[in-house]
Amino acid sequence: MEPLLIYKALSNEIRCQIMEWLKNPEQFFDEKLYLQQGLNFRIGVCVGDIQAKAGLAQSVISSYLATMQKAGLLESERIGKWTYYRRNEQTIQQFSEYVQNKL
Repeated sequence: MEPLLIYKALSNEIRCQIMEWLKNPEQFFDEKLYLQQGLNFRIGVCVGDIQAKAGLAQSVISSYLATMQKAGLLESERIGKWTYYRRNEQTIQQFSEYVQNKL
């Protein structure tokens, strides 16, 4: 865990919103299409769904997700031509402990 990378990743409002959306994806995204494909939100949320919710260009969202993944906040899984992102709860917990104990 590199705290500075996490601080940088979270310094953007949309990236913070993405973290909130992925914490409880069922509140922000429709799981029906996932279930029809034999998937669920445990695999993550598709980049296209995140992009549509954010209302930004796909390239911008992809860049944001890459930044967050590099910081260790997200994990991804590719299934076919789609990439799904989910929170990395282990890193988030480590960062929370770091903030509590160091700051």
